[in-house]
Amino acid sequence: MSSEGVDSESKVSGNQANIPARIRRELNIDDGDKLRWRVEEDRTLRVEVVQQRTGTFSDFDGYDGDQETDVTAEHDNWGVE
Repeated sequence: MSSEGVDSESKVSGNQANIPARIRRELNIDDGDKLRWRVEEDRTLRVEVVQQRTGTFSDFDGYDGDQETDVTAEHDNWGVE
């Protein structure tokens, strides 16, 4: 097998393989994302990235700013009546 035209390489350690940083950045792979592995008939390995963009803050759009606050004085009391 030739390494001609290879984008990146990584080594397998035990049952784990690292994804090179350049590949992670290019494909926007982040913690919690899933990888789906498939071996094609010609023994080509295909990996699909499944973006995991759910969780506690996944639908949080941020504070809309309709109230002015003094963060220095109010940060511990925000939302407490």
